[in-house]
Amino acid sequence: MEPTGLAFLGAGIGAGIAIIGGGVGIGLLANGALQGISRQPQAAATIQTAMLIAAALIEGIAFLALVICFLLAIKT
Repeated sequence: MEPTGLAFLGAGIGAGIAIIGGGVGIGLLANGALQGISRQPQAAATIQTAMLIAAALIEGIAFLALVICFLLAIKT
């Protein structure tokens, strides 16, 4: 197998793992936030704000990993 083919394979696997990790992270975040809101409805605004900020950071990391995978595929 050629090195270019392995680079594309590695980039595809890395991109898939990055997206799956981001999805799992946001799912766990939403789970915790919804449980917190159900236990303390008066704190819903604070919990929702913190959840949105954390979700944006998780998406940013997943997007960065995706870009790095694509750059590694293009490099070869």
